[in-house]
Amino acid sequence: MNIVVIQGHPDPAGGRFGHALADAYAEGARAGGHEVRRLDIARLDFPVLRTRADWESGEPPAAIRAAQETIAWAGHLAIVFPLWLGDMPALVKAFFEQLMRPDFAIRASTGPSLWDKLLEGRSARVVVTMGMPALFYRVVYRAHSVKSLERNILNFCGIAPVRTSLIGTIEGAQASRERWIARMRKLGKDAK
Repeated sequence: MNIVVIQGHPDPAGGRFGHALADAYAEGARAGGHEVRRLDIARLDFPVLRTRADWESGEPPAAIRAAQETIAWAGHLAIVFPLWLGDMPALVKAFFEQLMRPDFAIRASTGPSLWDKLLEGRSARVVVTMGMPALFYRVVYRAHSVKSLERNILNFCGIAPVRTSLIGTIEGAQASRERWIARMRKLGKDAK
């Protein structure tokens, strides 16, 4: 399978736990015989969309066109980002707004639905790191931002199924981090 690992930590310097998780997922995927490409959102040059007209008919920046080609090539997306203020970082949201444009991700339908989902046939794994315990985020906050990404962005364009890995209390023990890195290698190897 062709897999794209999308690293969403806004720090372009790298070295964060999310970078290690993305690396481990990619390593596992390669070990499983998958072909892997990587997109580091923090290293892409693109502006924030400011109008509906830009989204509907504006020309995507070169970095976004290249990302669209990578997504079109892939059968599976692994998306890794930290939870910031209860949601994905603004840079990750801006990336998806630029990426998921009409005639790439969706198209007005002439059939019974409003939109044709142009990215059908792809699956995704969403990996979110956070300072709070993951169970607390899942139960108290109902993982609202992850559900929004799944329903309002990925499923809306046809990407399904979407599986999630919520990794909480990341400032915790090194042993816990090592277990998660090993788990990411296995998830990458078994990607579907």
